[in-house]
Amino acid sequence: MARLQKPSNYLFFTLPVRRRSTCANNNFCRPTHPIPPSLLQPFSTSATLHQYDLASTASEEPRWKAAPSRMVTRGTPNRIFKGTDQFKVNESPQKLDRILTRVLGEDVDSMLTDEVKWLAVTHKSFDHGRRGFNDRLAYLGRRVIELQASLSMLAGSTTTPEPARPDEFGREPFKHPALTGLAGLTKEKKMIVLNKKRVAQLANKYGLTEVLRWKPKKLNNEESSGIDIVLTQTLFAIVGAISLQKGGEVANRITRERILEPLGLKS
Repeated sequence: MARLQKPSNYLFFTLPVRRRSTCANNNFCRPTHPIPPSLLQPFSTSATLHQYDLASTASEEPRWKAAPSRMVTRGTPNRIFKGTDQFKVNESPQKLDRILTRVLGEDVDSMLTDEVKWLAVTHKSFDHGRRGFNDRLAYLGRRVIELQASLSMLAGSTTTPEPARPDEFGREPFKHPALTGLAGLTKEKKMIVLNKKRVAQLANKYGLTEVLRWKPKKLNNEESSGIDIVLTQTLFAIVGAISLQKGGEVANRITRERILEPLGLKS
């Protein structure tokens, strides 16, 4: 069977190269209408949008007093539910100062600014969160209170530790006076002390219900709307605000004297 042989010379076919025209000889690159000289200026003498924002925000009221104008919805909503605007909250700064002074046991004006005071008692359900809310302050305050509760349990524990079991290798466990109350530090005991029902009752005793800014889901049933959780979070947020404004030493002292001792946990 004969084999096919390659031809000695290959034929190369090339297509003509189409050269791309430049803007010098292309009519599409040329503007059909002349550009006005005012648009060719490198700088503008008119006020920018950022300058208008600064001017508008400088004349607005504080955020704790009114929602920023740029966060307010323009026009009337399509659906208006009955009874949505019937729940009233406190708007008196004097009343808020009186309640917070009762909670802290000291003059609140020397400890917190106006913005922080209103932020500490504002829940995120109030005014759709447009005036700020106390979630982060409550997170910090909860950590401060839990730490002081643990230290108080360690210092005042009367629980007898379990007797040491005999070790087959003759080893002895480490002993130190600072660890004598470790047996009384349990998660269950801390949950009993810092139960939301008990903390909410303490907050209600101080009068935080009168100055709390929130919006319950059911206007005729605040308990099912979560009033206990909101009160507990507000009390934690006040401690968090004190920790940020005055430091940990003052926050720890107020936690021990104004929260843990009324709850029955003495250091």
